[in-house]
Amino acid sequence: MSTVSPLSRPDDTDAFRASLRNIRKACGVPIAFGGRREGNGIRLTTFDGVRTRLLDQLAVTPGAGLGGRVLASRRPAGVRHYARATTITHEYDRPVLAEGISSIIAAPVLVDGEVRGVLYASLRGFEHAIGDRTTDALVRYSADLGRELAVRDEVDRRLKLVDSQMTDDASKFLGVDVREELRSIQSELRFLAREVTDPSLRAQLIETGMRLTKLGAPRQSGKPGPRLSSRELDVLTEVALGATNGQIAERLCLSTETVKTYLRNAAAKLETRTRHEAVVVARRLGLLL
Repeated sequence: MSTVSPLSRPDDTDAFRASLRNIRKACGVPIAFGGRREGNGIRLTTFDGVRTRLLDQLAVTPGAGLGGRVLASRRPAGVRHYARATTITHEYDRPVLAEGISSIIAAPVLVDGEVRGVLYASLRGFEHAIGDRTTDALVRYSADLGRELAVRDEVDRRLKLVDSQMTDDASKFLGVDVREELRSIQSELRFLAREVTDPSLRAQLIETGMRLTKLGAPRQSGKPGPRLSSRELDVLTEVALGATNGQIAERLCLSTETVKTYLRNAAAKLETRTRHEAVVVARRLGLLL
């Protein structure tokens, strides 16, 4: 498992790029770009709609320019006429003006109150200035990106914990407390897999959940076991943790009746009569921890 700090995690580039595409599409602005946290500052690395490469890899320091102001204050800010703005410093005039940027706004990407990046939206020419609609959209997409990065942080934490507890013969040595913790981790991973928007990250979570099941008892028969749906496994995982139908419904965003239906279907496939018997058989078959 990678030990890369979330502040410089290279896999976040796709999330920033997707946010910029959404901003341009929703706001109709010609230019959107973003920078990720690097040390105390921001480095501009992701662009959509630029004409030059002068902004690429530009290091923005706290308090300098519009991005530095946003970084220092952790609040959105903008200027209607960049070249004449008196509310910001002008260390970065050359690359900004070379792009023909006139009106520009920027918003911080916050994770647990800390700035993890800055997103920008800007116009060329002086016929119009960026309005409230564009500002609101930029702030919304910045907040969405912050939530996505927070989920990824939690995924990293969970995967590292899983890796630290998994060995080739781990099932022979795990105590009850460790097994319960791994079952809790498995449930969290399945929950996070439903929350993330990145398909590759979702696949990684599902694969890790499958790795966890290998820590359970090996199958007693060479015959292939029944195939449970993802939702049926979700529900059984929660049952294994001692959750009631109401608690399962709340956690999985389902109705209580739907939870009961999944339980009935799983029990029928496993040829069991009760929820707890279904969990026991699923564990025996290697479908659950």
